[in-house]
Amino acid sequence: MQKILARHGRTLDGTGESDAHDAELPEQFALSACYGAAASGLGLDGERAGQPLLRIVDPNRARDAEPVADVMGFNVHAQVAIPARDRPRLERLCRYMCRPPIAQDRLEEQPGGKLRYTFKKAWKDGTVAIVLEPLDLIARVCALVPPPRLHMVRYHGVLSSHAKLRSQVVPAPGAATSPTRVVQLELFGDGDDSENDTDHEPRRKPWAWLLRHVFGEDLATCPHCAGPMRWLEAATAPDAIARLLARHGLGPRPPPTRPAPIGQLRLAFPKA
Repeated sequence: MQKILARHGRTLDGTGESDAHDAELPEQFALSACYGAAASGLGLDGERAGQPLLRIVDPNRARDAEPVADVMGFNVHAQVAIPARDRPRLERLCRYMCRPPIAQDRLEEQPGGKLRYTFKKAWKDGTVAIVLEPLDLIARVCALVPPPRLHMVRYHGVLSSHAKLRSQVVPAPGAATSPTRVVQLELFGDGDDSENDTDHEPRRKPWAWLLRHVFGEDLATCPHCAGPMRWLEAATAPDAIARLLARHGLGPRPPPTRPAPIGQLRLAFPKA
């Protein structure tokens, strides 16, 4: 990290040659303040501006023997180790990494206008919750938003752009014999797919399998007779869709969504 920051004229303490240029751009200065506050755990607004956030610590829930390293502002958690071929646990880890940044049911407004965020699992030192100002919460959400033109996918090891063995792993441009063709997924996987061979398992899962796997909705089984679903009619035009819905006693518009169990927090910001 020190080498990467040095190439950009920065240091770990936040100073460097690029600071004078960033100070000329107000939006970059504001984003830098959000990044710094989120990384260092300091407040940006209120009576604790520039100071560590107020923590609620339960000493009985501290975990001294947990393999966690915290050095120069970077922390590494070595508790979870998953073999490369353990696909279910790897998927569970990916779902954990793709979760929303804030669990709204654990965010509550305090009587004085501050916000308390309770963690799902206590930290190593026993911290179970933090108390912060509304603007501090927004600053941390802004720090999670990727800046424009930032690569969201990074390749490491032999797949990185500077790896010496990359040419032996990644095909050269133009090596493909046929252009890439987009194939529409079948709903139940019973359609004719010229790309699939009868002797091999299809490479793409049907939509019904994906919906059951992700959302737990089984579209391949009839809810009335428990038999397999089959195609009756496909409607793609608005008039045909309305006619098909009316035949089954349904309206042309979807039913209203159910209200969320926890309503949106209303933060008391001063009016301009």
